[in-house]
Amino acid sequence: MLIKMEPNEYWYGGYVHDGIKQPISKADDYRCDLRFNTSPNQMMPLFLSNKGRIIYQREGYVIHFNHGVIDVPETVIFVDGQKDLRGAYLYAMKQWFPFTGSTLSDALFHQPVYNTWIELTFNQNQQDVLNYAQKLLESGMPAGVLMIDDGWSDYYGKWSFNHGKFNDPKAMIEQLNRLGFEVMLWICPYITPDTVEYRYLRDRQLLVKNHDQSVFITEWWNGHSAVLDLTNVQTISWLEDQLQALMDLGVKGFKFDGGDSLYYRTSNVTAKPVTPDEHSLLWATFAENYSYNELRVTTHAGGMSLMQRLCDKNHAWGDSGVKSLIPNSLLQGITGHPFCSPDMIGGGEYLNFLELESTSLDKELFVRHSEIAALMPAMQFSARPDRFLDGKYFQGILNGVNLRAHWIDTLMAVIKEAKRTGEPVLRYMAYVFPEEPVATITDQFMLGHSLLVAPIYEKGTEQRNVYLPKGTWLHEGETIESEGMSRIMTGIFGAPIVLELKQ
Repeated sequence: MLIKMEPNEYWYGGYVHDGIKQPISKADDYRCDLRFNTSPNQMMPLFLSNKGRIIYQREGYVIHFNHGVIDVPETVIFVDGQKDLRGAYLYAMKQWFPFTGSTLSDALFHQPVYNTWIELTFNQNQQDVLNYAQKLLESGMPAGVLMIDDGWSDYYGKWSFNHGKFNDPKAMIEQLNRLGFEVMLWICPYITPDTVEYRYLRDRQLLVKNHDQSVFITEWWNGHSAVLDLTNVQTISWLEDQLQALMDLGVKGFKFDGGDSLYYRTSNVTAKPVTPDEHSLLWATFAENYSYNELRVTTHAGGMSLMQRLCDKNHAWGDSGVKSLIPNSLLQGITGHPFCSPDMIGGGEYLNFLELESTSLDKELFVRHSEIAALMPAMQFSARPDRFLDGKYFQGILNGVNLRAHWIDTLMAVIKEAKRTGEPVLRYMAYVFPEEPVATITDQFMLGHSLLVAPIYEKGTEQRNVYLPKGTWLHEGETIESEGMSRIMTGIFGAPIVLELKQ
């Protein structure tokens, strides 16, 4: 099927990781293979245009935008006549990924989230976790959800605290609770081979297998592991029991890492036949049962009650770092993933981060990443700001945290609306102002329909160009009447420029 693009038409969708490359215009040659999620982030087999048109198919397909002509298989659903980007999204969402009510805890959004990964990497231990939390509070940061990352257990599949590293995990959790923190733990769907848990699961047919009935061993970023067969209800029961024992200690929920389509095979043998993408989705479906959750990669998980993080970003200014945060987060929302987190502040790629720590950590970049996240649904720190930053740089972090506190009622109201209606929390300018020439603006966003947020994301500048659609805007006590104009504005270091639209 060939679809001709309309004048001034722009398209958004597919891979969240490609948000930095969108929207797609008549000038572009862009090919996207949605048959198998090869990315480290969310994917939806959906494209929407600012002219109210929709391309969708539950099963993946190849789409080619070729200089104004869209080439798709005859089997895809093509919908026209939905007027604008918002109309297209609302139609698609109600048809194919309706929100049925989110159970996500408000705690994931109300305060910053903290993750111990960058500070402790694989050396997670009770004393250092407590020290991390205590130092955060002493520096002036507020308490929030605290995720203890990979390394807290003996090995993958034995989901209990390593007694050498955590001599009294219940007491630790109680102490963290007294300090104001709620605890989540990192887990994955992988099982370390040649362990008691591996043999138990193998003997009960609860692991993914090869055609010859041997146990399938996948290679992922931490080595070689067996994989839970999530199509088997007995596997689900086993995993639920492991996690319930942790929750009985006071753990609130889990960071569900892994489960990437890339780590399954089409030749896998499971209790019920599934594709790699479908098996990946089962990991997300399991995670949805927990009100405290976080995922990084899903396929066709639009409409689900999941806090979805962008993949690990480099400590860099360009497309692999902070420049991609706003465009990719916006694409998350328009493809049905409104509860987004723009990675760990400063960069979640820990090897990259550690290499720079002793030589060339960019303090300004750290603060600007924080600024971008300040009014996004989740604001997640891992590297402890006070350990790396001082003076105006640490104050910049506090500026962003304080701005979030100032607007928290507005942010939580938009999140509550998103839970009910499925509309994005962060919205493209074209989503809110379809009559304005804003389809290509992806470096500023609307928080709901009333707040325009414009972070500074380029090195060495304190100003940026902000497009103000028609209307009356308030900015730090100033009233601005706009007929649709661009304006150079200066922000407070670490806090994005925020303008409120008066109806």
